Amino acid sequence: MICADNGKIPQGEIISHRDFDNGSEPIMCDRFDFMKHAACTTLAIFLCWGSLPLATAAELPLPVVKALQAAEIPPSAVGVLVQAVDARAPRWKINIDKAMNPASTMKLLTTFVALDTLGPAYSWQTRAWTDGVLVEGVLHGNLYLQGGGDPKFTYEQLWRWLREMRQRGLREIRGDVVLDKQLFSLNGKAAAVFDENPLRPYNVTPDALLLNFNAISLRVLPLIKNTESTEKSTNPRPQLLIEPPLQGLTIVNQLRTDTRADCGEWRERLTVSIEPGAAPNVSDQLILSGAYPSACGEQSWNIGLPDHTRFMQYVFTALWTELGGQMRGQVRTGILPAEARLFAVSPAPTFLGDIVRDINKYSNNVMARQLLLTLGAASGSQPAQPADGANVIQKWLQQRSLSMPELVIENGAGLSRVERLSVASMNRLLQFAWRSVVMPEFVASLPIAGVDGTMKKRLQNEDITGQAHIKTGTLDGVKTMAGYVRDQRGRYWVIVFMVNHPNAAQAGAAMDVLLKNVWGNL
Repeated sequence: MICADNGKIPQGEIISHRDFDNGSEPIMCDRFDFMKHAACTTLAIFLCWGSLPLATAAELPLPVVKALQAAEIPPSAVGVLVQAVDARAPRWKINIDKAMNPASTMKLLTTFVALDTLGPAYSWQTRAWTDGVLVEGVLHGNLYLQGGGDPKFTYEQLWRWLREMRQRGLREIRGDVVLDKQLFSLNGKAAAVFDENPLRPYNVTPDALLLNFNAISLRVLPLIKNTESTEKSTNPRPQLLIEPPLQGLTIVNQLRTDTRADCGEWRERLTVSIEPGAAPNVSDQLILSGAYPSACGEQSWNIGLPDHTRFMQYVFTALWTELGGQMRGQVRTGILPAEARLFAVSPAPTFLGDIVRDINKYSNNVMARQLLLTLGAASGSQPAQPADGANVIQKWLQQRSLSMPELVIENGAGLSRVERLSVASMNRLLQFAWRSVVMPEFVASLPIAGVDGTMKKRLQNEDITGQAHIKTGTLDGVKTMAGYVRDQRGRYWVIVFMVNHPNAAQAGAAMDVLLKNVWGNL
């Protein structure tokens, strides 16, 4: 979060609950008893809310002030701007020019710039090349898979593609399967994981040949007896169903069933680790341990793997064998030679319009990072780095006179402790997008309150349900939202709300109250 409230934390420094290791504490403003002072005006409540200098009564509506005060979030940690799409001035605003961590609302900038510059029909494809001859189904040479940066190249698409290669006559690969990933370049910090959970799917890093988000999906089925186990049937290990199929990675199931615990945060009770094979022909191991509550029933558990090349090896080998293909070499990285000949193109291109929807509806981090790199590569910077995509966005802003002097872009996804944006800048972006020719595609990509995406479970069965398209963002110490609200008179509003504070996780109620106030025609 950004915290300078008590003078002990430098302005702009990112902190979380566990970052207070120097004895300092975040400011907690004086409590205010609203039941005893019901006659207070909005301004009076602001003055009682904290000791910092405050502006006018028009800054925020009273219910929002109450919700923030109840969450012990001071006004200095909040940025809000509400403005109709047909108005010249905001209806409500506070700290609008303050540089704040936007979390996943940063995806709005990345996706809209991509829509505006590349167009919704922009597509990615993956290509296969050979450097040898194909005789009676045998390729005497290498098969090259050239990554095009596709953010959504799934294992189903790979299966279809390999099946097509079999139909084209390829049965056996005498050489290697070579992965050409030179479209993107990630080194050092750009390739580092966000936190201490490297196997969480949000920590998957970009790759020019990204396959299936570099993640496996486990279906956990409790209380299914393992016939090969000597354990008592009263407490068998949960059964695991695995997608995609893997060859070269062994799942070691050390899970146990807990018949007494509530479901709760069941993922937090499980651990996962990887142990590489002791020799080239020995499988790597994915070790799962912990107690799985039987009260959870069947659940999906997605695990992101850190090594893209190894993951492609696991999946390619399994699918190729499943299709009756043979290969003698290995799966490795390399560079496509000039003499290589095009053999096959992935059969289903991925379109930007669909990608933008997936990124914003479900806040997919690795897809957003892939998109930022694609912006750089499409501008001619190859191999592209995150800074190249950031430069494209900065030039786009300059050309459209959208000033964002505080803007800091690290990866374009908001999974960052250094990215910065103000609510005023976000408002300018959303106002510009509303008048754009790609506005329908952009707005349709945002989660709908109470209906789908990351807003599916918020504001359900209320008058505002279905009336707001809102992108959300959450990090430790950060909670944000930005998007559009249609009020009950049919007028559309841009709404931006950012909180950077250790208590940010408690700001959801204030955000929902503001959405309902805007829908209720202020």
